[in-house]
Order: sequence, then structure tokens, then C-alpha cells
Amino acid sequence: MSESKQTATRFLELIRRSQRGKLKVYLGMAPGVGKTYRMLQEAHQLLAQGVDICVGLVETHKREDITQLLGGLPVLPRKELFYRGKKLEEMDVDAVLLRKPEIALVDELAHTNAPGSRNEKRWQDVDELIASGINVISTVNIQHLESIHEEIRSITGIDVKERIPDAVLQRADEIVNVDLTTDELIQRLKEGKVYHPSRVGAALAHFFQPDNLVQLRELTLREATRLVSRQAEIVVTPNRRLPIEGIATCVSSNSKTGPYLIRASSRLANTAQSRWYVIYVETPRESVDRIPLESQRGLMHTLELGAQMGAEIIRLQQTDIAKAIIDFTIEKRINWIVIGRPYSSWWRRLLHKDVLSNLIRSTINTSINLQIISTYDRS
Repeated sequence: MSESKQTATRFLELIRRSQRGKLKVYLGMAPGVGKTYRMLQEAHQLLAQGVDICVGLVETHKREDITQLLGGLPVLPRKELFYRGKKLEEMDVDAVLLRKPEIALVDELAHTNAPGSRNEKRWQDVDELIASGINVISTVNIQHLESIHEEIRSITGIDVKERIPDAVLQRADEIVNVDLTTDELIQRLKEGKVYHPSRVGAALAHFFQPDNLVQLRELTLREATRLVSRQAEIVVTPNRRLPIEGIATCVSSNSKTGPYLIRASSRLANTAQSRWYVIYVETPRESVDRIPLESQRGLMHTLELGAQMGAEIIRLQQTDIAKAIIDFTIEKRINWIVIGRPYSSWWRRLLHKDVLSNLIRSTINTSINLQIISTYDRS
């Protein structure tokens, strides 16, 4: 039996052991590695086995190989939306729910839906289908993973706007890394198998530079291994827990450092499989009516990002920031505190130094670990 047939059979066995919807994701290092192609190949194999499968949405991007593979598969009509005089098309979630297939194909998990759609993001559409008992097979590239946003930007120089919370992939029941060598991918690009020929030159000069692709490939292999290893631990040892667990990420109204701390803490919490809190201590100096509007918006963005990535948001009002943090960690039996080391204005540094000194002093001879993350190039 071929590898492709084995993975299709494995997923079919998985979904039939449970009544809840399952999620399978084809993960890749970049556009063009063959995620959608592999997904459609699997769909044909499942259809041949008598599985009730349909296409909720697959993007062909005018690629002949994808268009041909769509042939013979049941494809649901898309929902038409009108925005600023333009007609846009998105997956018709209601149609998929009404059709209720055993498996639905939903391409490009990180896609942002058109204004007026049922959900803002396609991964939210997928969550809804799974909640209704429909199994989903989808695709995504590594650059869309929220927790490695800064790492992706460092590698490619691109600020990827469409991102998915790590929890989406962590909930996946099966992840398949669609791997391709750098040379093979670049050759596919030059042959017009990834983008229209008019876009090839710009792609080679920017995102598809060999050094970028090598690093993205290594990153994808690392993340795929981490996700699969985590799934194995959950399945094999679901009751294993640290005697004391919990992570508290301390954020301030500094909008530039907050998101980075959130993403770094998310990875720590996911690796440890621990409870995770994001704490904001509001002092009289940082009351809502005293901090600038930009800082207020930045703080809200940081807290919303934390909630989206799975943290419980805690807002405390206290004059002594360090005391508020320590009291909370003791109450919740937390053994890790994550805090940033900002390099901003002198008064912020002075205030932060006092907080940091008090935290260090308060955690000596305790089971609490203090992790200080440099945020120099983000402030």
C-alpha cells in the first residue's frame, strides 16, 4: 500500500472511532510544495472507498493539476458576497452544515474571509464544522503560525498578516508535513506550477530565496515534529502532569513588547502542557484615563492575542506590581513567571528595574522560576 493510501486509511479509521469531528492538516514550508494536491489525492482515495466526502472550498489559483484533480469530486457552490461593489466568493458554511458530509475539504486554513462572512477567519469556519460532527481535511503553510510570527519575519522580512492560533494545529488529530527540497520547489516555481509566470520573478527575488526556503523547511520540520510529539504524549500519558504547573506572563501597556511575550509564552505553555495566565497589573500611573490612547489600544491587542492563543486573562489593580504578581502566582500554584526586559524610555527602565528586582528577591528560595525575555529590538 502506498504512503498516500496508508495516510488516507489511517485518517478514516480515526474518524470512525469517534462521533466528534476530526481535523487533518497538510502542513508545508511554502506555497507550491503540494499540500492541496496531496489533499485532493486523498479525497479521491476516500471517495473510491465509499466515503461521503465533498469539497467545501479548494483554491485552484488557475493551476491545471489542481483543476484536474477537482474533477470527479462533489463540490459545493460557494457563497457570493458583495463588498465595495466587488463580488467575492467564500465557503458556504451553511451549505456544508446542511449537506453534512462525513468529510469536508477546506483549503487554506489561515485565509481571512470577506467582510460580511459568517466568521472572520476560515479556521473559525472549520471549528464550526468540526463542532457539528463533520470531519475536515485542510492545508496551511508554516508562516501562518502565530507563535513563530517574529521568527518568520526575521527569516523572510515579511510581516505575515494572516495567522492562526497555535491551538488550531494543536487540536488537529493528524498533521502531515508535505516536504520538498529547496531546489525542487524553485524548479516548480520557474515552471509556473506555483504562481502565474508574471509573478515568478518577484517571488524568486523575495520570499523564494534559497536561504529563506532552507530556514523555512527546517522550521517546518521542527514544528511538525513538536506537534506530533505533543499529540503522542497526550494520547499515551493523558494524566501525566507536573506536581506544580502554570505560567504567568506579565504584560504592560507597552504595545511593542506585549505580542512578542505572548507568542514566546504560548510556546512555553504548549510544550509544558500547562495552565497559562496573562497578567496585567494596573497601577494608578497606568489607569485607563492616564495612559495614551495608542497604549490603550496596544494593551487591548496584547490581551486579545493572549486570549486567542489560549491564555486566561487576569487584570489586577495594585500599586505594587511585583507583590500583585507574586500573590497571584502563589494563589494559583504557578511555577513560571515570564517577563520582558524592555529598552525604552529611561523612566520605563527605572520602573521595570524595580519590579524585576522585587520579583527576583521574592522568588529566591521558592519553586517559582523567573524567565526574563529580551525585547530590545521590539520596543
